[in-house]
Amino acid sequence: MKRRTLLSGLALGMTPIVSVMHKAISAVAASEAVNQSKYPHTIEAMQERYADEIRAYHNYVVFSQQAIKDGYPNIAYLFTSLAESEAIHARNFKARLLELGTGPGPITGLDVKASSTKSNLKAAVTVEAHEIDYKYPDIVKFISPENDKQSIVVTTWAWQAEAQHRNLIIKMQKNVVRWWGIVSSKIEERHATYYVCQVCGSTLVEIPKETCPICGRPASEYRQIPTPKGYLDKPGK
Repeated sequence: MKRRTLLSGLALGMTPIVSVMHKAISAVAASEAVNQSKYPHTIEAMQERYADEIRAYHNYVVFSQQAIKDGYPNIAYLFTSLAESEAIHARNFKARLLELGTGPGPITGLDVKASSTKSNLKAAVTVEAHEIDYKYPDIVKFISPENDKQSIVVTTWAWQAEAQHRNLIIKMQKNVVRWWGIVSSKIEERHATYYVCQVCGSTLVEIPKETCPICGRPASEYRQIPTPKGYLDKPGK
């Protein structure tokens, strides 16, 4: 009898808690429904951007590994640094989706097959150029009418960082064109250290004196990217 009374008391005590939990779940569901009806284009764009950034991250990791195999550790280091930046972009887009009450969709195209390092550089600059000149302008135009300011901010951050990526790749590619057919190790004489802002993904060869040129956060947000495994191996010829 005492046990039944105790269990009944516990059940009665849990009733307000369960009621509060149901109300909270209902409120979250209602909020998600409102966001999905209010920001459908923004959510679609954030999901697309997240998937693209994850694919870009995988591409650059594979390209870096291939450059090590081909004997170009400095090029591998560049690809590793770009991968870090793309991962930060993906994190920002995922965070935005979660704040809008949803999440990333399924991602395909992660089975990356690298070509030669020279071809990978060409492919990278082509992709970056397309994103800078076409994809990001279209996305900003697509989501701007819904006026979700933070989504526009993180998209703009990624857009500006991609422009930095293109400049870094083009600079490396110029050395490739100049030296590849003569003495390919010349490419490896031009060492750089890469730094990536952990807030927006800005990628630079020097830490800014005060603030990040993209997100405006303190320069202390930059992290020096470690060189990839195999970096100290003797370059190929």
